[in-house]
Amino acid sequence: MTIRELADLTGATIVTKTVDADREVKCGYACDLLSWVMARGREGMAWVTVQAHMNAVAVAVLADMSCVAAAEGVKFDEAVVQKAEEEGVALLETSKSAYEVAGLLYGAGVR
Repeated sequence: MTIRELADLTGATIVTKTVDADREVKCGYACDLLSWVMARGREGMAWVTVQAHMNAVAVAVLADMSCVAAAEGVKFDEAVVQKAEEEGVALLETSKSAYEVAGLLYGAGVR
């Protein structure tokens, strides 16, 4: 699955415009505790969270994640979007709950 396909599946909006939306999503993870995600993040991961600040981008970069999907209608501010674009991390926003997004990804075969 690609980031673009993930966005289509979940009804999310890709808010980073300069990041490759065709990058592969290899696995998914839903968690809001940054230290927990830092220990378990993997390359190519789609991270579903309500964390939408600079530290979320830093964690995604550290693990070379494909994207961060902000659930529950959470919005990234412009400075966070700009930093994510500089770092090559796609940011998505969706009104769906983290539970719904994780379920959709799991149902589509993303583990």
